[in-house]
Amino acid sequence: MGGESTTGTAPGAGGRTGQVLSGLAVALGLVLFLGGFGWAAVVYRPYTVPTGSMAPTIGVGDRVLAERVDGAQVRRGDVVVFKDATWADAPVLKRVVAVGGDTVACCTDGRLTVNGTEIEEPYLPDDGPAGAADFPTVTVPEGRLFLLGDERHSSLDSTAHLTDAASGTVARDAVTARVDAVVWPVDGMLERPSGFAALGALSDPGPLRTIVILAVGGAVLVLAGAAYGPVAKRVAGRSSWAGAARVG
Repeated sequence: MGGESTTGTAPGAGGRTGQVLSGLAVALGLVLFLGGFGWAAVVYRPYTVPTGSMAPTIGVGDRVLAERVDGAQVRRGDVVVFKDATWADAPVLKRVVAVGGDTVACCTDGRLTVNGTEIEEPYLPDDGPAGAADFPTVTVPEGRLFLLGDERHSSLDSTAHLTDAASGTVARDAVTARVDAVVWPVDGMLERPSGFAALGALSDPGPLRTIVILAVGGAVLVLAGAAYGPVAKRVAGRSSWAGAARVG
């Protein structure tokens, strides 16, 4: 009878095309996923922060990703990783508040001043720099940086080294990386330090967002491609059962 032909389940061109496309999706997904992680490994360094000197921006024990940069790329407002033997034998995280040629002091009306400009710092604790030790005007030598912790009350930063020969400053080439995001806990990208914008260009964010998009997109493609086969078989099985039921 003519109705009996509806029970056939041999795959046609559509089935073969689906298998090819699912394979391509898995392959492309793997390239994107592994490429994203490879890119991140080349560009970023992970650090665990041992102190609370950068709170509340970065808490003690937080895990951060820092983009590998040259010291010449550093701008005011950046949170950087550097190593200076006169400070510590380990990498240190602080915020750059002044660069070579700047004059910096604290505090005027409770605010840090750079080149006579009062700096709005919304990333500081609620009490801001109030109560932190004032310091006289420092002129930052060329090629060097003046750095402070966001927790100004307890941070061992440039203010703790003012009597050094370099007036508490650190050489630009001591910087190895710039913090881009807090990844554990998942606080995300650091906010742009807009209070320094009037003094010059701010640093551009690193490629972390693009890397995350590549990795997530790759994972979705791999999962979707891998799921095609089981889903197609299940759909085909239901179609065969429905066809057999109609014949019966």
